[in-house]
Amino acid sequence: MNAPQQLHKLGQSIWLDNITRELLTSGTLKRYINELSVTGLTSNPTIFDHAIKGNFYDDAIRQKTLVGISGEKLFFELALEDLIQAADLFRPIHDTTGGIDGWVSLEVSPLLADDTVGTIKAAAQLYAQAKCPNLFIKIPGTRAGIPAIEESIFAGVPINVTLLFSRDHYIAAAEAYMCGIERRIAAGLNPRVASVASIFVSRWDVAAKDKVQGELRNNRLGIAIATRTYKAYRDLLASKRWQKLARSGAQPQRLLWGSTGTKDPAASDTLYVEALAAPETINTIPEKTLLAFAEHGKIRNILPIDLSSIEAMEEVIAEFNREGVNDEVLAAKLQREGTESFAKSWNDLIACIASKSGALTQNHPGGN
Repeated sequence: MNAPQQLHKLGQSIWLDNITRELLTSGTLKRYINELSVTGLTSNPTIFDHAIKGNFYDDAIRQKTLVGISGEKLFFELALEDLIQAADLFRPIHDTTGGIDGWVSLEVSPLLADDTVGTIKAAAQLYAQAKCPNLFIKIPGTRAGIPAIEESIFAGVPINVTLLFSRDHYIAAAEAYMCGIERRIAAGLNPRVASVASIFVSRWDVAAKDKVQGELRNNRLGIAIATRTYKAYRDLLASKRWQKLARSGAQPQRLLWGSTGTKDPAASDTLYVEALAAPETINTIPEKTLLAFAEHGKIRNILPIDLSSIEAMEEVIAEFNREGVNDEVLAAKLQREGTESFAKSWNDLIACIASKSGALTQNHPGGN
């Protein structure tokens, strides 16, 4: 078995953190499913911004523009065309795992990050438009996003909670999920609504690198934060509150590692994938990192949850705090910067579509 297949056997789902029309039409995604045990896929505004700048979408943009579709509506039609096609490839996995795996994800507009009501409305609308049982709607775990997550789960919309950076962020997302499920049970509704909680890892080390010296510069903080969060995840699954929900038929909100591509050129290109091997989790991996892991990656350790290992990770976080890197403050900053980055990509994306729409229809009958 290659390394991705070994991870799959361990019980960690491998999802691809990328989507392009070329991936679909070339058969590459299907090959990743068959050869690299890829069982799901995630997207975000930055990924689509990069994808649509190519020429694979030009015909579709031209056709939609000519019938009067523009802006966000045009983008979401393009995105859903790709994601529904990908979801069809993952549908056998989704069915055989009872809805645990085989998901694709679409983000609501990041411009709604501070708008609870707008987020709830957008999530319901996109999920209804897709008519796709294995599509997650991504909602950021911001202050405004958390109540939108609870309300969306209560409404039966599967949610991928994105832009989580700490144990506290994760716990807030898990609380919102469980409250939504508890409300469904109280209302006599089916409690089986899927969700994942996405913890971003590598951005910690990028943010902290210039603030510390010596060994602390060796990309240790992100893994320590992830380990701390994994313990909270396992504790929650063992809690009486969750066990009661599980007995009612609810399925766990799975923990997902995001931002697992190595950004430090001096570090291993498979650093975070190897460090975060863990049963009952998901790692959504950038395409370049996935191929590197398949080529030369190794499963060296399974993420520990024994007391001594947890204490060692807590000591790493404490060392950073002593050097002036307050993990609570940095988590809030990273979430804010992540939201701003996705908003910028979103604005670039919509501007790119508008520019292409004009150029592609300029000399076309029926165009401007």
